[in-house]
Amino acid sequence: MSVHERSRLQRAVPGSAGRSVLALNAGSSSIKFAWFDTVPSLERALAGRVERIGLPGATLTVADARSRDNSTRPVAAPDHAAGVELLMKWLAARGEHATLAGVGHRVVHGGPRYVEAQAIDANMIAELSRVSAFDPQHLPEELSLIEAVQARFPALVQVACFDTAFHRDLPRVAQLLPIPRRYADQGVRRYGFHGLSYAFLMEELARVAGARAARGRIVLAHLGNGTSLAAVREGKPLDTSMGFTPTAGVPMSTRSGDLDPGLVRYLASTEGMDANRFAAMVNFESGLLGISETSSDMRDLLAREADDARAAEAIALYCYRIRQCIGAYAATLGGIDTLVFAGGIGENAPEVRARICEGLQFLGIGLVQERNAQNAPLVCEDAARVAVRVIRTDEEWMIAKTVCRTLGIPTHEERSA
Repeated sequence: MSVHERSRLQRAVPGSAGRSVLALNAGSSSIKFAWFDTVPSLERALAGRVERIGLPGATLTVADARSRDNSTRPVAAPDHAAGVELLMKWLAARGEHATLAGVGHRVVHGGPRYVEAQAIDANMIAELSRVSAFDPQHLPEELSLIEAVQARFPALVQVACFDTAFHRDLPRVAQLLPIPRRYADQGVRRYGFHGLSYAFLMEELARVAGARAARGRIVLAHLGNGTSLAAVREGKPLDTSMGFTPTAGVPMSTRSGDLDPGLVRYLASTEGMDANRFAAMVNFESGLLGISETSSDMRDLLAREADDARAAEAIALYCYRIRQCIGAYAATLGGIDTLVFAGGIGENAPEVRARICEGLQFLGIGLVQERNAQNAPLVCEDAARVAVRVIRTDEEWMIAKTVCRTLGIPTHEERSA
């Protein structure tokens, strides 16, 4: 985006000398949000979420860092558009919107066209609508969120922050899927996801461990409801576990990860399963939930595994596949210098980290039990051959920083330069 275009965008926003940025992060049944002040530095002032969208018992939770006021109240949120309208009304009632310079959205899939964050316009909305079949689980909700904000504040600049952008420079061999080449011409390839999280982790790694560490051979493990890994060397991604969609890769909370494609024909012939039913199964009924038959939440499974073989098997499979992926990425990278755990499971489940790392001593990976139990920033020996780190990811902060960069709003680091 040119300097002229940035200036035009900022002039289009009432009070876009405004000092605040809103980050929106839509999930399948939730909207996480964070309000950032940009002066004197990029700092979170408000955070919260609308949860259980489309389900009974929806709630709006807000934490105000300035007043230390935390509140949760029941709301009616039949869909994402209603959820964001609740949020916008809440902000308007507080007068918060008056200082808003822009809104950033996490958009999971940019398709073949969008490889970096951009201000949203009609052409982008049309293109994302056209490629919504690339990611029917996320893109429709994200588009409805964008349209709801536009309807409420039509002059406000919105920025799409693409999860796929981090992986845009994957080597060609890592992008290719071994199917007829004509599909690659249609944009069918490995895209990779969790890019906002990975971008944050790389910046944070450089901050806590130095630029040299951030240029090394790194495996990033984002372990949450969605789980993926990425191999990074010299700051550039070389491979990632998710593929054309976020369903691929290792098992997740409710997603299957990689499967034998022959299952499609088998289930179609034995159960009459069509494509939509198969997609629902592999996205919402599989992974930890499918194996355990009880819960998609790792905390529940850890509590039950001693008495429930199904829970124990779900955990074992999860850790086994992730351990395999780390080994594969060691081959891709020619060794590992740093292993980073992030995401809800990666940051808060020492038992899972320990089981993943068990047997990887031949790569130089080992944990210190006491540090690991405390979720310490460094969970290995200080002088270990492979630094094993726990870094709390922050996608909303990365969205806010990306909005500032896109709109030409200087951050604290830029002001200090």
